[in-house]
Amino acid sequence: MVTAITSAFGDPTRRDIYLFVAEQPGGATAAQVADRFELHPNVARHHLDKLAGGGYLEVEVARGEKTGAGRPSKRYRVTEEFERLEFPVRHDDLLVTLLGRALALIPPEQAAQMAEEVGVEYGRVMAQSLGDSQEHQRSFRSALHAVADALTAHGFAAHAERHNGELRIVAQHCPFGGAAIENPVICAVDRGMVKGMLAELYGETVPMLESSVAFGDDVCVTAIEG
Repeated sequence: MVTAITSAFGDPTRRDIYLFVAEQPGGATAAQVADRFELHPNVARHHLDKLAGGGYLEVEVARGEKTGAGRPSKRYRVTEEFERLEFPVRHDDLLVTLLGRALALIPPEQAAQMAEEVGVEYGRVMAQSLGDSQEHQRSFRSALHAVADALTAHGFAAHAERHNGELRIVAQHCPFGGAAIENPVICAVDRGMVKGMLAELYGETVPMLESSVAFGDDVCVTAIEG
């Protein structure tokens, strides 16, 4: 039970979505969740379906409601079994803040290098957990989408897209929160994770951070050079 809850709610965005749905008397649709959390509709639907797959939400077709594509809209409600589900206090913010302050004591270039190396190592482990990383049979586009999905599962609400002929990953949420704004060097961890995952799934690449919430941008954008 504890393992299942940790798997479902380890992502802070997904936990907040669950709490939002629980507060809605009639449940919520993916469109409502996307609007509330400023997510791409597909990302919102991903989180909701993960919660539904774990039995925490139930799904029903909302009569009279349709999506933009003309299909009946799905409405998600908290299942009766988990209506009183409570969450323990998380200490992630404390640890990330501690990390940020520790990195601030190191010369910037050295701190960024160390943060990226940690991200690369963690990214490789994430890719290996997918089960086919050593076969290197993924196309660049397929690998990029796999990386975006893995980042989303870790709270980044990410998706892959093509912009002006360039493939890039857009993260609409930063799980490091205010710590990254106070210590932007933490962004090197994100870049390292992308680099490490792509190294396992596709090959060596050069991820470049084009924009970051830590620098006042609306989203974090990482462009990839193969």
